[in-house]
Amino acid sequence: MNPEPAEFRTLPLGGRHVVLGVTGSIAAYKAADLASKLRQVGATVEVVMTPAAARFVTPLTFSSLTGRETVVDMFSAGEAEAHVEIARRAGAFVIAPATADCLANLAHGHTPDMVSLTALATQAPILVAPAMDSQMWSHPATQANVQTLRERGVTFVGPGEGRLASGRLGTGRLAEVADVVGALRTMLGACDGDLRGRHVVVSAGGTQEPLDPVRFVGNRSSGKMGFAIAEAARDRGARVTLVSGPVSLDAPYGVRLVDVTTVAQMLTALEGATADADALVMAAAPADFRPDNPAPQKLKKAPGQESMALTMARNPDILATLKGGGVRVGFAAETEHLAENAVQKLAAKRLDFIVGNDVTAAGSGFGTETNQVTLFHADGRVEELPLMSKYAVAQAILDRVAARLSVH
Repeated sequence: MNPEPAEFRTLPLGGRHVVLGVTGSIAAYKAADLASKLRQVGATVEVVMTPAAARFVTPLTFSSLTGRETVVDMFSAGEAEAHVEIARRAGAFVIAPATADCLANLAHGHTPDMVSLTALATQAPILVAPAMDSQMWSHPATQANVQTLRERGVTFVGPGEGRLASGRLGTGRLAEVADVVGALRTMLGACDGDLRGRHVVVSAGGTQEPLDPVRFVGNRSSGKMGFAIAEAARDRGARVTLVSGPVSLDAPYGVRLVDVTTVAQMLTALEGATADADALVMAAAPADFRPDNPAPQKLKKAPGQESMALTMARNPDILATLKGGGVRVGFAAETEHLAENAVQKLAAKRLDFIVGNDVTAAGSGFGTETNQVTLFHADGRVEELPLMSKYAVAQAILDRVAARLSVH
């Protein structure tokens, strides 16, 4: 089920109807957090459970989190043929946690419970997050069932490695909730996203130019805008390469992350990534200058020293240097004369359009969750966008990118 455009542009799963299947694993308690997180990113969530799962977490817990009836027994559900009706409503079916028994039922078409019944009845894409003891996961029967399900188009996320319920270390932990949500968004983008088959390259964060082995010259960029663009492109089905300077952000699920530190490293990484790119969105804030001669050892202040002279050398202009990239989008983070500076960069860097924002404006500075931008196009058009979340801004940018790609 495709989401409504307005909902999707605001929240990653806005307009999506997600059915969450919960089976009898100790990890079932994490499914409550998953249900909550799915709603926070816009999904309508409906839960079906096995009787074993209901012994770990009560159905009331999920009903309270989703605002909808949780179905454990088809015969006591509030609607006739609940498994069929729920399956028809599903835009995606997520089973988390999925036990070894659940995988066997899915692989062989057995339907002893609401989870397997719904899986057999739905035509929606299915995402499975296994959770079990490592010996059960590695058993040939389980691996054969997994292979069968993969061949039928079922997507898997996890299991992870770590401490299991038994106290032993091994593979079998339920994937982290953030990874399950990321895998769902990736799967749905691959099903119906308008950037399927496209390669989108995004840069993010600031760079750090060494002054000595301890200190560097950098800026205040948090990388949040670039990461939001990378996630939004992934959600629309693109293969995404994210080249990022040092940031305090988790790598987005399903996105190829290339970590760099200096402008020179970022340029090299982008030259390789853009060789086959359909679009480049340069949201990074690379340093214009670098210390000319970084000290090999930590610089120490001399007794009585009151100042230090620093000679800076100009860094290469990444966008002006890069030759490829397909549709090219730049950013102009300014503190004054926004339009004048943005338009000048637009021509100098051979861009299709540039995203200008006043970093001194409320809600638009470094590290914020929101941004207010103006789009300056190569054909002279100017679009002023309202204050929005950075994810919504990312979607607005990608709307224009997708439109340009559709005519090429």
